[in-house]
Amino acid sequence: MKISHVAIYVDDLEKMRDFYETYFAAQANTKYHNPRTGLSTYFLSFADQIRLELMQRPDILEHATKLLQGYTHVAFSVGDSAAVDALTTKLAQADYQVISGPRTTGDGYYESVVLDPEGNQIEITI
Repeated sequence: MKISHVAIYVDDLEKMRDFYETYFAAQANTKYHNPRTGLSTYFLSFADQIRLELMQRPDILEHATKLLQGYTHVAFSVGDSAAVDALTTKLAQADYQVISGPRTTGDGYYESVVLDPEGNQIEITI
């Protein structure tokens, strides 16, 4: 068994697609749009065949429930510490907020954490 995909609702679907394509080498499928509900989505595929679904619908706030527990971050393995450093620097230079690292964590992982355009935490690790 494997995880097929993770999905997140976003405000700006195109901006978020561009972010993941530009910095994480995602490949987007053709945009899906449901005219009845207003739902639009992209499935983003990565080299390891894991997919991230970006979803947007105009009435999301009408249906939103504040969650106290749940999603915290998506982690991308980039291969080695030099790649963690390079991608973190590239994102910082593009004015994305780096909120942690690069650093070695207390449990021995080398990582950084950045925020995507909508404030979701992205962990970049070996």
